[in-house]
Amino acid sequence: MWVSTVNLFSLSKFIKHHHFIALRSVSALVQLKPLSSDSDSDSGPQNTTKVVETLNRLKKKPIDALSYFDNLIKEGFLHDVCTYAAIVRILCHFRLNKELDLIFLQIIRKQNNVEFEVIDLLKALYHDGSDSFVRVSNAMVKAYVVLGMFDQVLEILFLTEHHGFVFPISSYNFFMNQLVHCGKVDTVLAVYQQLGRLGLSLNVYTYVIVLKALFKKGCLEEAFEVYREMDKAEVTPNEFAYSTFIEGLCMNGELDLGHQLLRAWAATKIPLGAFAYTVVIRGFCNDTRLEEAEGLLLFMETQGVVPDVHVYSALISGYCKFGNISKALALHSEMVSKDIKTDCVVVNLILKCFCQLGRVSEAVHQLKELEEIGIVDNISYNVVVDALCKLGRVDEAMVLFSEMKDNQMVLDVVNYTTMIYGYCLQGKLCDALILFKEMKEKGHEPDLVTYKILAVGFARCDFGQVAIDLLNDMKKQGLGPYFARDNMIIEGLCLGGKVKEAEAFFHSLQEKCLENYSAMFNGYCHADYSEKAFQLFMRISKQGFSVSKGSIFKLLNSLCINGDNAKAKMLFDRILTLNLEPSKIMYSKLIGSCCHAGEMGMARSVFDILISRGNTPNLMTYTMMINGYRKVNCMQKAFELFKDMKRQGITPDDVTYKILFNIHSKINLKSSSSS
Repeated sequence: MWVSTVNLFSLSKFIKHHHFIALRSVSALVQLKPLSSDSDSDSGPQNTTKVVETLNRLKKKPIDALSYFDNLIKEGFLHDVCTYAAIVRILCHFRLNKELDLIFLQIIRKQNNVEFEVIDLLKALYHDGSDSFVRVSNAMVKAYVVLGMFDQVLEILFLTEHHGFVFPISSYNFFMNQLVHCGKVDTVLAVYQQLGRLGLSLNVYTYVIVLKALFKKGCLEEAFEVYREMDKAEVTPNEFAYSTFIEGLCMNGELDLGHQLLRAWAATKIPLGAFAYTVVIRGFCNDTRLEEAEGLLLFMETQGVVPDVHVYSALISGYCKFGNISKALALHSEMVSKDIKTDCVVVNLILKCFCQLGRVSEAVHQLKELEEIGIVDNISYNVVVDALCKLGRVDEAMVLFSEMKDNQMVLDVVNYTTMIYGYCLQGKLCDALILFKEMKEKGHEPDLVTYKILAVGFARCDFGQVAIDLLNDMKKQGLGPYFARDNMIIEGLCLGGKVKEAEAFFHSLQEKCLENYSAMFNGYCHADYSEKAFQLFMRISKQGFSVSKGSIFKLLNSLCINGDNAKAKMLFDRILTLNLEPSKIMYSKLIGSCCHAGEMGMARSVFDILISRGNTPNLMTYTMMINGYRKVNCMQKAFELFKDMKRQGITPDDVTYKILFNIHSKINLKSSSSS
């Protein structure tokens, strides 16, 4: 059977063994209670009979029937099991699933004075036919899930056999799938364990859902075991099953194994769709293995699997991520030439790449061309408008913004906020306020970001009171915690170079929270007040002080530029004690600064910390250290580092060899002079 393919690979080499989950029985998950019996109708049998007869006469007019049913409720009529069963049958026949869901929500919530239980209705409908009952049971499950009442579903699903019937396997599948989406994977596995007790024949969808749950938990060994159980039960996997398994391996760090299985299954003519290839191609792209990703695309086509927009989107995203816009464009052209319809996701990737490379004019040109064939959306425009604003080309951005209106595109808060940001960057505050007012008049409520941009813009241009008024308005709208308003003013003043005013405002706050201190620290960093930022950080970092890594790096960089390596090292050590793992750039910056100043003891200390925390120094870091030892005449240590670099498999470049040649020259010159 197909499982033998899995055994071709030494799974133990790829997967760490996990102990299988100790599944709890359903009885341990819920406090079960006896289910109610059929309730008597309060409306009297004669009235109920008339209502059922009327609904039956309207069974070919579902909207009229539902309207009649609802009007009776408004008139005070108390529907019972019989009348609810009659309307449910009509909704099922016409597949009106939304209306069916609402009916079950009414019953579960006990709206409209419903005085019977869901199980009573299920019993009344059980003999209507399997297709109808599946629809009914799915609606029941969905209603309970929407209300977060998972235990009640378990109670009904596993005790109804005592009432003479058992749900079809599709109902259990539907429930387990809902549980997976809600992240309740342990409950999924508990349900799976109990299904055998009911004597139900599990189908391929049951196994696939259980696999999804196991992969979500990272239990790969157990996933293989479920596949073996599937094989023993002689359940033939479908395309979805194979794709789920490959996707699960890739999402759990087993990309190479997923790739091997994909090719092995393809070789044995097992049906695999485009999705299976897409997940592996996306994995290769995320892992910077773009050539392998393209190779898999070619292999996919040789297997007769037609690539779709998602396959090309993964590849284009990979090349855009690394700034290779020419390759991304070539792939896009190839996709279009194969009559694969492009979409806004692909288009936006390309536009964003152009903008990140600083080629905004080309992005504008691309946007115009794509707009003519109708393949752009709000995000497409926003990507280009944002790039133009950041470059100070606000008038060009406004032209595109106006085009969006002319093209009857529905603008949203993000579109308006981007344009407001552009005006604020240019100091065009009146224009920003006009746009802000227009946004509100159009029914778009500003969010926290909008208010922050405006407040910072006014604070930077010495309109502190206007900024405060804006933030007071924000507070009235209930946006953000109280300290957010104060922090915006502090950071806005600092960004505008008004550090003294920011300090005065900060000190005027009667009750300061840690977030206020964080804002003051960020403000100092933005304004390059490195000494004050350092003192503030060191003073209160022991109190749970939380700041962004960006601000910390800015401070570290500033201290290194100023040659204050002692304080930079103190800051670095404090970062370590706070369990804030420094980025490799931080390590490199501090090591470089120490080497430049000839402080090799400090440089070596940071270098050793880098290695001790499981990181491998890159070529630049090794080269800086070797050059630093050269400058302080520690030639032996320089050579030792060079050997270590080679052992790590790092290839020296021209700069490294030039430094080593210089060391050799000094040693030879010294030897010649001594002889």
